[in-house]
Amino acid sequence: MIELKYSLVIEATEDPSYFCFYSPDLPGFTGVGNSVEDCIYKAKWGMTEFLEEIIELGQTPPTPNPDATIVIRNARKEETVA
Repeated sequence: MIELKYSLVIEATEDPSYFCFYSPDLPGFTGVGNSVEDCIYKAKWGMTEFLEEIIELGQTPPTPNPDATIVIRNARKEETVA
């Protein structure tokens, strides 16, 4: 079982060894990894550090998501306007 207190979105890019991730529950929390597993690992520890920084700044951290999910999808392509 993967235990995350906040949801995570992992996006694949055109480069098969490059993934981006962010948490819709933690505004400003983002990262990159070399695989889906790498992103989950980095996000798990990164979320802890991110929350510690929020607390150090005197802010209240977001309430944990009781139904946290991990979504893996292709990155949205930017549309160019002609």
